[in-house]
Amino acid sequence: MKFHNFCKKWLTVIIVFITITLGSCKRYLDIIPDNIPTLDHAFAMRSEAEKYLYTCYSYMPTDGGMATDPAMLAGDEIWTNDLSGSYRFSHTMFNIANGRQTTVNPAGEALWVNLYKGLRDCNIFLENIVQVKDMTEEEKKEWVAEVKFLKAYYHFYLVRMYGPIPLVKVNLPVDINVADVQISRAPVDSCFQYITELLDEVKDDLQPTITDPIRMMGRITKPIVYSLKAKVLLTAASPLFNGNKDQAALKNNDGLQLFNQTYDPQKWKLAADACKEAIDQCHEAGIKLYEFIPGAATSNISDQMKLQMKLRNAFTERWNSEIVWANTQSIASNLQLWATPNLTTYLDNPNVTYELAVPLKIVDMFYTKNGVPLNEDKTWAPSAVTKVGGLADQRLIRLNYETAESNFDREPRFYASLGFDGGVWYGHGYYNDEVPSGIYFLEGKLGQKNGKKGSFGSITGYYVKKFVHYQSTQANNGGYSTVNYPWPLIRLPHLYLMYAEALNEQVGPTEEVHQNVNIVRERAGLPSIREAWDNFATNKKYTTQSGMRDIIRRETLIETAFEGVRFWDLKRWKTASDELAKPIEGWNVFGQTVTEYYRKQLIYSQKFSMKDYFFPIRDANLLSNKNLVQNLGW
Repeated sequence: MKFHNFCKKWLTVIIVFITITLGSCKRYLDIIPDNIPTLDHAFAMRSEAEKYLYTCYSYMPTDGGMATDPAMLAGDEIWTNDLSGSYRFSHTMFNIANGRQTTVNPAGEALWVNLYKGLRDCNIFLENIVQVKDMTEEEKKEWVAEVKFLKAYYHFYLVRMYGPIPLVKVNLPVDINVADVQISRAPVDSCFQYITELLDEVKDDLQPTITDPIRMMGRITKPIVYSLKAKVLLTAASPLFNGNKDQAALKNNDGLQLFNQTYDPQKWKLAADACKEAIDQCHEAGIKLYEFIPGAATSNISDQMKLQMKLRNAFTERWNSEIVWANTQSIASNLQLWATPNLTTYLDNPNVTYELAVPLKIVDMFYTKNGVPLNEDKTWAPSAVTKVGGLADQRLIRLNYETAESNFDREPRFYASLGFDGGVWYGHGYYNDEVPSGIYFLEGKLGQKNGKKGSFGSITGYYVKKFVHYQSTQANNGGYSTVNYPWPLIRLPHLYLMYAEALNEQVGPTEEVHQNVNIVRERAGLPSIREAWDNFATNKKYTTQSGMRDIIRRETLIETAFEGVRFWDLKRWKTASDELAKPIEGWNVFGQTVTEYYRKQLIYSQKFSMKDYFFPIRDANLLSNKNLVQNLGW
């Protein structure tokens, strides 16, 4: 009977984590010697405690995963084939983009479960690390800081998904009453406050750099803590969470309002200050914008191609100088297979599916070569749908190849991020651009080597080049050699743009705002904001706060394209209801001739309503916890 009561009480604790199981802890405890799965053994010595530390890290979401990361396929940045039975990866998240989200078995539920499991294990670690005898107090302090950071990040990830959430500050005792474990959702301000408190507690307890790269790359450092705090406060200051009256009706059962209803401009100052501190910490740690240093194979490439390598490698070159934080749980290997077009004579490579497609509206988002939007560039006046590539463009577009005229005269990031019919795909084992005719290029029409082949191939005619390291190569026998890299979560250019955004919202388009945006533009080979808009645009929008807001937002979306930023930014800005309701379009990839191919096609009429700003909580979780309320509209 006592054992039965104990089990019953233990199960009630699990309700705190909303039907979360103990599987993760069991996986770790199974390795304890003598088959005695106790926490005393888990923290008996440093080596065992370190395993538990890595258990806490193991709950990091798989960023960049098509099946697991909502920022990849739940929005509008990447589209893919939706033919049933031909998936190379689960379309769970793609169901959201296609309007198939449910409350019975919601997409995103696995993240809810996994992150709450992670929070439980983090608490276990924090409660027990003091027991370890063969560790210095200084090392314990650092490990505690890492785990508190993970607690902050896991809470933050859930807040971005669900808004107000149940906070798991400590694990509850096993003898607590059932009613006491049915925890309500905390107001969003309380969530952000708790997250920032955790980060403030540990921000100065970690080293500025990794001292043992072989063993510790991917572990949390001081600049990472400061950078996450900046991101958290920027999110808290944004329209989705700052005086969002659309969420006024969301209340707990006791009537507690979960969203603040008064806009607070002070939140932008807090965000701006945090962004500046994060940038300063990065600079002190030696984090700086990436520069491409040619090797033996690339020693003679043109300046134009060097700029392309600088932009491509800033994302795919592992642990390069501008990466603040990269997720070692996410290694972009399969991602490259799904993004790489066929570049060899082996045209039916079963491994290389090139199915990740870029909608035309994302293609049009990139600037012209003058550094302004297509619809604002007074020199942008296409005379026809297509154009033939000439000598001046031959390192970007195949010489004498007829492609869309909109593929010409675009900014360098356009060519570094996108592949397209007639576009050059530098690398892949061929690095001599002195003879451009030898560089690989794409042929995307039906029947050509990169054209649509059943479920293979881009459905829009554009490919995500940004995901593919330039040294990843295919073999003629169908093999594929991938240069993997951990997924970059925060890069230094993004921090500059975050700071510019917060500062502009706080005080308007000051010189400091210009400076931080221009750092990113200059690295991308673009003129400054003033030079670009004064000389090439139909307006001088940078002179107003709202105009500068538009510039900063677009700059952010271009610089971080396909990195998992757009999905969350459209939501926090509350522009998703417009952007994610625009049609998904592409070229007619079933066309065999130039005339047939370059006809714009509607692929999907995407819809987005107010309820889609937040994920639904699973129905079963609401039944097991009567104090948990559903998000509005679900």
